[in-house]
Amino acid sequence: MALATQSNVDIEGLLGDEAKTLLEHKSTGIPREMLHLPGPDFIDRVYAQTDRNPQVLRSIMALFNRTGRLAHTGYLSILPVDQGIEHSAGASFAPNPIYFDPEKIVELAVEGQCNAVASTLGVLGACSRKWAHKIPFIVKINHNEFLTYPNKFDQIMFANVQQAWDMGAVAVGATIYFGSEESSRQIQEVSQAFAHAHELGLATILWCYLRNPAFKTKEADYHVAADLTGQANHLGVTIEADIIKQKLPENNGGYTALNFGKTDKRVYTELTTASQIDMTRYQIANCYMGRAGLINSGGASGAHDLQDAVRTAVINKRAGGTGLISGRKAFQKPMAEGVQLLNAIQDVYLSKDVTIA
Repeated sequence: MALATQSNVDIEGLLGDEAKTLLEHKSTGIPREMLHLPGPDFIDRVYAQTDRNPQVLRSIMALFNRTGRLAHTGYLSILPVDQGIEHSAGASFAPNPIYFDPEKIVELAVEGQCNAVASTLGVLGACSRKWAHKIPFIVKINHNEFLTYPNKFDQIMFANVQQAWDMGAVAVGATIYFGSEESSRQIQEVSQAFAHAHELGLATILWCYLRNPAFKTKEADYHVAADLTGQANHLGVTIEADIIKQKLPENNGGYTALNFGKTDKRVYTELTTASQIDMTRYQIANCYMGRAGLINSGGASGAHDLQDAVRTAVINKRAGGTGLISGRKAFQKPMAEGVQLLNAIQDVYLSKDVTIA
């Protein structure tokens, strides 16, 4: 049924002039020996030591091992499609209208041989009887609805954990806008939902995003600063998110530039460098040194999606991350091209030449 089973991607060629820098970098501030690194035994080695009950462990096992090219590797390739709410359906699906149909979203994840598909209650519920037993479902239970005028930015509950369990999902996902005025309420809501999910045996994935107009200055957008996103991750694992989703860091020094909160100069002089691999490793350090897996997001679709996706995967893997969760780069193009991009990401994690820095 699959459109492609192999993706013979030229990783070094796609990285271009950055190939040597990205593939040969060695992290010393937080050495790899400090991390709990992904691997085929990760569930037994790390998750099984936690307070998660056997049903949760079984759900986590399904995410990592049931389906896809990365099954039994300790890495994840997830297709997330909740942009119909987060960015509006027109903006998201006009480039490829077949994805107005929820089943096509699931089909892309299956054809792309992903570990799981993440989407809304409505999308996954529309085809759960046909697909939930064939590929793990992750139900996103809160969203930022994008129709109120003027637009507002607040993650509110659209679904509950019981509905996810009823349709046969193995996990729930949620977003918290850390740094926003609404973050305290969101933290409490999501913490309660995650506790309920664990009671029912579902795994939990948290989108740890920053949202505050003050975080974006004339000099830089600190919504993607390593120090601030790292702290968001640390808050996320505090409410027992099993997996953290975070944007790839693009800069550092948010605390110092914005002159708020508390930090330590060693974060910038010893633990990190200007390398995105080192900044991503700092994100992982804040995920309890990798005890909770870090998956980075793929970002918006653009002119160089294949190169950008492979580059992001290389940075995440070399930092010690657990995988990629890439949506718009895959579904905003013909399905065969989307499959090729997903397979290229997976090739990075399957490649023995791309090692932990």
